[in-house]
Amino acid sequence: MGISRPSRPVLLTASAAAGTLLFTALTPGGASADPAPRPVIRDEAPLDSPDRAARAPESAADRALDASNGAARTGEGRGYPREQHLGAVPKNPADKSIKLGLTPYHAIAPRLNKIQGIGDRVSVEIAGRSAGGHDLYLVTVTAPESARETARQEKMRDRIENAPKAAAKDKALKSAYKAPVFINNNIHGNEWEGTDAALKLIEKLAKAKDTKTRDLLARHRLYFNVTMNPDGRIAGTRENAGGFDLNRDFITGTQSETRAVRQIAIDKQPAMMIDLHGYVNGTLIEPTTPPHGENYEYDLFLKNSYANALGMEKAVNGLGYTAAKDGVKPAIIPFRDQEEGWDDWPPIFTPQYMPFHGAVAAHTIEFPMQVNNEEYDSQPAAELRRRAAINVDIAGAAMKATLDYARGHRTSLIADQIEVFRRGAAGEKSVEISEETVPGVPGIGPEDVYTTEFPRAYVIPAGKRQRSAAATSRLVDHLLANDVRVRRATRDFRLGNASYAKGSYVVDMHQPKRGIANVILADGRDISDKVSAMYDISGWSLGRLWGASVHAARKGDPAAVPSRAVQSATRVGHVAPRGNLRLRLDDPREVAALNSLTAAGVSARRAADGSVIVPGSARRAARAAAKKYDVAFSATEARGKDVVRRTRVAAAVTPGELLALREMNFDVVPVSTAVLNDGFDWRKADVLFASSGLDRSELKPAARKRLDAFLAGGGGLVGRGAGGAALNEAAKLLPVTAVQGNGDANGVVRVRNADGPVAGSGSGSGHSFVYAPMWFTGLGDGVRVEQAYAGGKPLVSGHWRADSAGAGGPADAAGEASVVSGSRGSTKVVLFGTEPLFRGHPKGVFAEVGRALFGVR
Repeated sequence: MGISRPSRPVLLTASAAAGTLLFTALTPGGASADPAPRPVIRDEAPLDSPDRAARAPESAADRALDASNGAARTGEGRGYPREQHLGAVPKNPADKSIKLGLTPYHAIAPRLNKIQGIGDRVSVEIAGRSAGGHDLYLVTVTAPESARETARQEKMRDRIENAPKAAAKDKALKSAYKAPVFINNNIHGNEWEGTDAALKLIEKLAKAKDTKTRDLLARHRLYFNVTMNPDGRIAGTRENAGGFDLNRDFITGTQSETRAVRQIAIDKQPAMMIDLHGYVNGTLIEPTTPPHGENYEYDLFLKNSYANALGMEKAVNGLGYTAAKDGVKPAIIPFRDQEEGWDDWPPIFTPQYMPFHGAVAAHTIEFPMQVNNEEYDSQPAAELRRRAAINVDIAGAAMKATLDYARGHRTSLIADQIEVFRRGAAGEKSVEISEETVPGVPGIGPEDVYTTEFPRAYVIPAGKRQRSAAATSRLVDHLLANDVRVRRATRDFRLGNASYAKGSYVVDMHQPKRGIANVILADGRDISDKVSAMYDISGWSLGRLWGASVHAARKGDPAAVPSRAVQSATRVGHVAPRGNLRLRLDDPREVAALNSLTAAGVSARRAADGSVIVPGSARRAARAAAKKYDVAFSATEARGKDVVRRTRVAAAVTPGELLALREMNFDVVPVSTAVLNDGFDWRKADVLFASSGLDRSELKPAARKRLDAFLAGGGGLVGRGAGGAALNEAAKLLPVTAVQGNGDANGVVRVRNADGPVAGSGSGSGHSFVYAPMWFTGLGDGVRVEQAYAGGKPLVSGHWRADSAGAGGPADAAGEASVVSGSRGSTKVVLFGTEPLFRGHPKGVFAEVGRALFGVR
C-alpha cells in the first residue's frame, strides 16, 4: 500500500561507493577511564508490566516471563560468556518445520547447548515465554568480557540514552562501546527460515578465527532472538497460540512474546536490527514507500537503512540465484523501486517500534520462496526443502551484510544513536528529510516528508479533570513499561495556561524517548489525503482510546512543576467506609471487578448512568475486588434497579476480542458455525457476542433452530461489524439497515455518547476506534441510538476516505448511529458499527461492550 508519486530513479545494483563497505581499524578500548557516573534520572518500569490492565493474577506465561526477565537483570553484574544449559524439550514429530528440512523447535535447545560449548563467545538466556508456554531463546554473541568490562559497557549504554549531550563528546565511549545489533526471527510462525539462518550464523561466529570476525565481536554485541513465535513455528501458523499476529502488537503489547522483545529493545538498545519474514519474490528489503512515521528521527534512520539495504541487496543477489534457474527474482528496495507498495507508518511492527529505543537502521526482510499455506500442502517435500534452503541462504546473506555494515560504520552508528536521544532530550524540532539532509539517498521528494510538532509536555490530570483514575493508572504504567519518563506532581500547579491538581502525572517531552511518548499519547494524524490505501492501521492514539483524560501543553516549563519521578502508577483502589457503594463501569478493570463480585454471589444493581450499586453489606467483597483490580468504590445513597447477574458469553469473535472479554473477567465460551453445527449446548450461555466466524446461513437446520430458540427464549445478542449485523438481519431482530463504510478505513474517531446503560453517562472520552466502519440507518420503532459518529469530520487520525464510487467515506458516516440497541420480544440486542475491542488499542472503550453484555442478559 503506498501512494502515487513521481517515479524514483531505479538503481538495479548498488553503486560502487554505496555498495562497498569500508572496514576501519578501530583502536581497542579499555585505556580510558570510565565516563563520569551520572545520577540516575530515568524511570524504569517494573521488569515486565504490560499494562497491568486488570491487576488480576497473571498467566503462567507472564509469571515465567517476569521471572526470566528478573534473572536477566540480575545477570548484569556478570561478564560474558554467560553459558546456560537449556532444558530438554519433548520431541514433537508433528512440528511443521520438519517437512521443510528445517530445525524443529525441540531441536533448537540441544543445538544451542552444543554451540555454547564451542568456545567463549556465545551466551543464551531465556528472554520470555510464548503464549503457549515455550521458551524464547535470546543468544548473545560477543568477545569475552570481564564483569568489570560488562559493567563499563552498561554504563556507556546508559550514558548514551540518559546523558546524550555528554556522550556525543565522549571519545572514550566512542572508542570502547560495543554497538549492539539485534536480529529477530520467525515472528510469523509459518515464515520459518530466519531461525535456521541465525543458528548457522551463530555457530559460524562461535568457530571463526579470522581477523574480521574477531574485530566484529570485539566491537559489537550481536543479539539473536532465535524464534519469536515458537507456537506458530510448531503449528505452522502465522499467529501464536493465542491467535495473535505478533507483528501487529507493538505499542499495545498484549502478548508475552511482544513484551519480551520490547524489553530486549530497552535493555540492549540495539543500534541496528533486522526482522526476518517471508514470502515476497524478489526478496523485499526495507526501507519502504511512504508514509513514514512522523515521530522518528527519520533522517538518521533513512541514511543508515538505505545504505544497509544496498549492502543486503548486493549480498542477496550475489548468491547467484536466478529467476530462470531457481525461480528467484532480484531483490527489491521499495523506497527506490516502487511508486506504491509498502508503508512504515504504524509503530505496530518490530522495525517500526525499535527506532524509538535507539535503532538507527531497522528493516523487514521478506525472503522470496513461498513454502507456507497452500504451498506447504500442495508441493512435494523435496520442492519445499529446495525452496526453504534458498530462503535460509538469503536470510543468512542479509544477516551477514547487516553485520558487515555495522562493523564498517560502527562509529557513525553510535553517533547517530546518541543524536536520536540528544534531540529528544533537547526538545529539538524534527528534521525534514531531503537530498541535502540525507545525502546518498536518491529520489527524496515532498511525498517523503512526515514530521510532527512535539508538545512541551503532556499532563494526565488528577482530580476533577480526570475522567478515570483506573485508566490513568494503566496508561501511566504502560508509558513506564515503554521506558518513557513520567513524574507526579507533589503540589497543585499551572502549566500551559491551565491549572492541575496535586497527583497529576507530567510527561516532559524533553526526554530521550520522546518519540515513543508521542506515539502513545498524541492524537495522531489524518493521512487520508496522503495515501491511497494502508497496509494496516494508521491511527492508534492511546491518549484518546485508553480512557484517561490526557492534555497536551504547548507552552510552559514542566521542569518547574513540583514533582517526583515515578516507577509505577499510584494505586487507586478504594472502598468508601460507609453506605452503599457505587462502582463505575468506564474501564475494563471495573467490569472485571463487577464480574468477580457477581461470581461470588453479590447482588449488584444497575444505575441509570451505566454504573452499578453494590450494597454496603458486600463491603468486604468490595474491598477484595478493589485490591485485586485496583478500582474505587465510592459512597452513594442510590440503590439501583435491575440486578446485574453473572453473564456467560458465547463468543463468535476475533482473538483480540476474546482476549478483551477475558480481561474483563467474563465467563466466555468460544463458538463458531462449526461449533454450533456440532450441537452446542445453549444452556452454557446467557448472551451471544457475534462478530466473526458465525454465519447463520451455514448452520444446519437443527443448529439454526437451537440458535433461534436461544434468542427467542431471552438470550441476548451483542453484534459487532458486518458479522453481527448480518446475524441480526438473518434472525429478523432489530429493524435497522447496516451501512458498510470503506473496508480499507481505520482510525480514531470522534463520537457522541447518549446517556444510558451502554455508552455510559455521556462523559466518556468522546472517541472510539473503527476498522471497516459501519453505521445504522432506517431505524425502526424501539431502536435507540446509544452512540453516533460526530458531525462534520469524525476522523481524528488514521485513514478513511470514500471508495472508488465516492461512497463510504467519513462524510457519509457523520452524525449517523454507530451503536444501537433495542429488543424484539424478549430478545435484547446491541449492535456496534465501531471496533471497540480491537487488538488492545481502545481499552477505554472496552467497557461499552461490558455494559452491553450486562444489558442484554
